Amino acid sequence: MLIHNKNKDIVNKLRTSLYNYSDEALIDNIDKLIADTATLQFTFPFETLQSKHQLYSHIYKPLADAFVGLERRDTIVIAGDSNHESQWVGCCGYYTGSFEKAWLDILPTGHQVSMRFHEFFRIENGLIVEIQAVWDIPEVMMQAGAWPLSPSLGREWHVPGPATQDGIVTSAYNETAAKKSLDIVSAMCASLGDFANGGVEAMQLEKYWHPHCSWYGPSAIGTARGIKGFRNWHQIPFLKALPNRIGDTTKGYLFADAGYVGFTAWPGMSMTISQGGWLGIAPSNQKITMRSLDFWRVENGLIRENWVLIDLLDVYNQIGVDVLGRMKELNKARLNYFER
Repeated sequence: MLIHNKNKDIVNKLRTSLYNYSDEALIDNIDKLIADTATLQFTFPFETLQSKHQLYSHIYKPLADAFVGLERRDTIVIAGDSNHESQWVGCCGYYTGSFEKAWLDILPTGHQVSMRFHEFFRIENGLIVEIQAVWDIPEVMMQAGAWPLSPSLGREWHVPGPATQDGIVTSAYNETAAKKSLDIVSAMCASLGDFANGGVEAMQLEKYWHPHCSWYGPSAIGTARGIKGFRNWHQIPFLKALPNRIGDTTKGYLFADAGYVGFTAWPGMSMTISQGGWLGIAPSNQKITMRSLDFWRVENGLIRENWVLIDLLDVYNQIGVDVLGRMKELNKARLNYFER
């Protein structure tokens, strides 16, 4: 469908002004491409913006001041119709630059820094009317040596783009190919719900996931390789601690483009922390919601790669843990802290 390629072109203009960062171009594109009434939802501590102009003043300008030579690098760009009859463009990648000034009180390193993002744009009548975005702020804290909470069970590294190097889909929209990918991911998501009735085996991971799959989780959880790694470093601790978690793709937005599938929701899951073992959080029976924004790559009928970002700072905030505040205390140990 031609409309999806046109929607990508709209988002591409915004992407370009962040790749070749320019205050003037960014301000101009925000003014022209985003509806005045757009809903703009960003990761904690930014939350829902009050106006589109805050995209520049509250989001991108402070980041560009801290990450000198700010550059946006997308590794996945897809578009499609969601299960709620809306049109979305999904982008996965990272922001980079030279970390030379403090950002969110994270002290600079003077070195190149990277921060993953998942950003989803809902388009109506040629304008962006909604953004749902999670930035991996814990990743920046770790690169600055200032992550103040539990270590990751999975592998922490610079998460790669797709192995096939085709994540930025520029070909004409292929509805048949998109549907095949969407059906596989939808069936897999549905099977995850079988855990409550039949345990891990009932989820039939081997039916949907490639034996050499990679699950790229957010910093503080990390990457897991293969089904065994996925179970060990994410799924088992997650399910044990949150056995009543409810993830309902019918309440979020699921769409596909070629071999890629995207999902976004604000929030997408609800649960109670009733057991221990996940992120070092005590089993306080605290009810929480979770913002989880995902991309899957399907290869020969199986899921080969899955990029997942969770707004973990929002999770901690809901249970009363001030991660950024704790980081400030940790930073006092830096010898040059009081000289800044």
